[in-house]
Amino acid sequence: MNIKILHMIEGAKEATGIVVIIDVFRAFTVEAYLMNNGAEKLIPVGDVELAYRYQEKNPDCILLGERHGKKLPGFDYGNSPSQIENVDFSKKTVLHTTSAGTQGIIHATKAKEILTGSLVNAKAIAQYIKEKKENDVSLVCMGLEAKSQTEEDNLCAYYIKSLLEGNPMDYQKEIEKLKETSGSKFFDPTQQDAFPEKDFYLSTEVDKFPFVLKVEKDSDGMFSIKKINV
Repeated sequence: MNIKILHMIEGAKEATGIVVIIDVFRAFTVEAYLMNNGAEKLIPVGDVELAYRYQEKNPDCILLGERHGKKLPGFDYGNSPSQIENVDFSKKTVLHTTSAGTQGIIHATKAKEILTGSLVNAKAIAQYIKEKKENDVSLVCMGLEAKSQTEEDNLCAYYIKSLLEGNPMDYQKEIEKLKETSGSKFFDPTQQDAFPEKDFYLSTEVDKFPFVLKVEKDSDGMFSIKKINV
C-alpha cells in the first residue's frame, strides 16, 4: 500500500487514490458529531457567501462554521463540538464552512474518493480503506487555517497510517503533548469563547464513532457528506 502524508491546500491538490482530508481541531470532529446526531444532509462549502445564499433559498437550513476560530455572523453554531454534541439534528440540512477542512475537500480534485478525517473515527477510516483494497492512499493534514502544519492533524495521519500498516502507536502520549502545543489554546482562559476546553477532549476521544464520512457530489453539483458504518 502506497500511503502518502501530505499537507494543506497544496497537499490536497496533489492527493490521489482514497484521499482522507484531516482536520481534528475541529471541522471533521464536528461533522462526525453532526452525523451521529442525525443530520439528514451535511453540505461542506468553502465560500461563506455561498452558505448565506443557500440559506436564503432554504431558510430551514442550519449554518455552522467559523473563520479564525470564531462563529460567523448570522450562523447558528460555530465550529465547536461541545456546542452541538447533544443537539438533535434529525431531518435537518446543515451547511458547514471552516478555514481549513472544508477547503481541503474543495481542492482534492484528483481524488478517486474523499473521506473526512479526525481522531474520533480514525480506526473506522483505516478499516474502510482496508476493505476497499485500495493501494493508493493520501492522508492530507489541513493544519491551522490551511497555512501551517499542526501536531494534531499530523498525529491523526500517523495514527491512521499505523493502523493500515499494522504498527500500533502510543497515541495517548502524543495527545497529552497536544495540551502544550497546538491544543494549548483550549486551555487559555482568554480564548474560551472561541476555543472551549471541552472541545479538546471531544476532539481527542479516539475511535469514538464506528463510521466514516464520505464526500459525494449531489444532484445540484454541491458536495455532501454520507455516513457509512464500518
